[in-house]
Amino acid sequence: MIVGVHPLAGFDKLLHYRVPESLRGSVVVGSLVRIPVVNALKLGIVGEIGPPGDFPVERLKLIAQVVYPFPALPPDLLGLARWMARYYACGLDLIIETMIPVAVRRGAGLKQEKLLALATRLTADDLATLERRAPQQAKLYRFLEQQFRPPAKSLVLSRLGLSAAVAAALIRRGVVREETRRIERIAYADDHATGELVAAQPHRLNPEQQAAVDTVAGNLQRDAFGVTLLHGVTGSGKTEVYLRAIDAALQTGGGVVFLVPEVALTPQTVARLRSRLEAIAQGQRCVVWHSHLSEGERLDGWLALATGEARVVVGARSAIFAPVQNVRLIVVDEEHEPAYKQDETPRYHGRDVAVMRAKLARAWCILGSATPSLESFTNVEAGKYQLVQLTQRVDDRKLPFIDVVDMRIEAMKQRTLPALSGRLVRAMQDRLERREQTILFINRRGYSSSMLCTKCGHVEECAHCSITMTYHRSDEMLRCHLCAAERAAPLRCPKCGAPEIRWRGLGTQRVEEAVRRVVPRARIERMDTDTMSRKNRFREVLASFRAGQIDVLVGTQMIGKGLDFPNVTLVGLVDADMSMHIPDFRANERTFQLLVQVAGRAGRGDRAGEVIVQTFTPQAEAIQFSRHADFAGFAASELAIRRAYHYPPYRHLIHHLFRGKNPEKLKFFAEHWAKLVEKTFGDRVELRGPSASPIEKIKDEYRWQLWYFTNAVTKVVPELQRLREEFAWPDDLTQVLDVDPVNLS
Repeated sequence: MIVGVHPLAGFDKLLHYRVPESLRGSVVVGSLVRIPVVNALKLGIVGEIGPPGDFPVERLKLIAQVVYPFPALPPDLLGLARWMARYYACGLDLIIETMIPVAVRRGAGLKQEKLLALATRLTADDLATLERRAPQQAKLYRFLEQQFRPPAKSLVLSRLGLSAAVAAALIRRGVVREETRRIERIAYADDHATGELVAAQPHRLNPEQQAAVDTVAGNLQRDAFGVTLLHGVTGSGKTEVYLRAIDAALQTGGGVVFLVPEVALTPQTVARLRSRLEAIAQGQRCVVWHSHLSEGERLDGWLALATGEARVVVGARSAIFAPVQNVRLIVVDEEHEPAYKQDETPRYHGRDVAVMRAKLARAWCILGSATPSLESFTNVEAGKYQLVQLTQRVDDRKLPFIDVVDMRIEAMKQRTLPALSGRLVRAMQDRLERREQTILFINRRGYSSSMLCTKCGHVEECAHCSITMTYHRSDEMLRCHLCAAERAAPLRCPKCGAPEIRWRGLGTQRVEEAVRRVVPRARIERMDTDTMSRKNRFREVLASFRAGQIDVLVGTQMIGKGLDFPNVTLVGLVDADMSMHIPDFRANERTFQLLVQVAGRAGRGDRAGEVIVQTFTPQAEAIQFSRHADFAGFAASELAIRRAYHYPPYRHLIHHLFRGKNPEKLKFFAEHWAKLVEKTFGDRVELRGPSASPIEKIKDEYRWQLWYFTNAVTKVVPELQRLREEFAWPDDLTQVLDVDPVNLS
């Protein structure tokens, strides 16, 4: 038996090996194996069965070990890896390493415990003899005789005050047997979960939800691939539709993948899934999957899915690679979120990969959002995706009233540029009196975005990156949010020595401080990456907020979507312009999505909600359309602009980034490369650039970029890859291809 193996050894090439007689029964396509590469054993994935066409079979080496007795990559995942390698211009070995967690590749770390159980029962005479000659052994025997299931050995010996020798004596005599059981480390099954409990029983569906559930159930019965865009306003009950769809998929014997964009959304989603699965799906387990898990939790979750012990996984974008067997349904919640795009190699988009995995597995994919991406909406218009709409909130709840505050007028009233407008302050004070909760959103952590000398104009910048340092008042430090460099905030201007160096701009710390001044009795918590670094901290905060132990929650994008807190009646967007004025053709789309999603956190219970939007540009289309949650109007306006300039979704965009220490060398090679591409592709690809990147330097490396606009990624990327391999690049120049980028900086 000859197999072709994709080695995980730093190079992308298929190697062939012979399979020893003893391993032939356990080797299939997708098996994780150890293979000899040069003088070391490396891991690899079996990619094909059959001999090579140009190499003597007798000279092939032998596979050393099969790591698991089941495929580490099911057929749909192996096919997905090959598609990703072609589409995202990445080595297959790197993609496979992304799909299989480190703990799984190590093949170690299982947690086990020993159990004790009776192997045979003693007669009354034998037991009397044992009590007379070895009373401690008899004590252990009598204890085990009363147990319904084998108890842990360590617990039994500790409780009875016995030594291990007592148990060993009974084991040697064949009276007691020792068993080994794997202890599964189940993520989110700890004490924190008590604050995440939700109702287990299905809710009563309104007519729109029932129609959506019937449509999805009909799709699942077809046993075919398809994509449904579930467009529902915030609070319309999309999650209930997902849960009914999951139940329908499980009833067919299939598996389910449920993706959420942020780790902060995972606890609430897991709680809902687990409580519902226990109630309606015969206790089906739900595995959690994201980067914040321990290695043990990741390994045990992977084993549960790969062996079929569990059929449902919920997690962030990497959960799309979970080895769920017989996938029938993939749900991508908040499908518009840029968090689904990986910002390091392989630079895949979780939503698009989910659609492709569903296609390879002949499964159904549901993309859900209150503000769908224009890419998904265009696919609906083209007839590629099915559209299901939920236009009303559950229980006929009203959408929150949105009040736009012009901060230009507010600045004139207060004769300064305040963090909080008078309108927002009064609303927070009112909510505190009524014992209702408030969420304040600003998408920038720290105290302020920069420090400026008002005398000479000096701005504190990072020495390693082309951005200003962010001031963190909690410890009086300046930090770069790109390279993590930090230094103490100066008391005087480093350039002119004047003491008039001040912070400017807003961050979560400054907003938190302002809130403490205007509502001093309120219980306030800040939620950003600075405060949520400790494991399970975000779960603790969300549980406390749900329990009413926090009055005002100040946070970044991690609280801006998907979360459901019935007592929140006020949401404040402190700086609605922040995402609008950036050099990105998606800026208006991002702003509209952000405003609608954050506004949707208000009024999800019995009380009406209110949203206060602070902005310097109240006339902007994104803000005006968001006031009425008018997605159709915004999409029509924005797509007309995109169509006129041939921007995505009407063409694909590929970003080619060049990094190096010498900016002149970068410019030289980027320009020569651009001429070669233009000559090779002609009018099949439109080039823009090369030019310096908006952030020209990060971590002491300069950055130049080139943009390719094309109608066919799969025809362009392989040829670009071939050209890159043939081009004479200098050793000190790094280049990155990013297909369908979401960040243009």
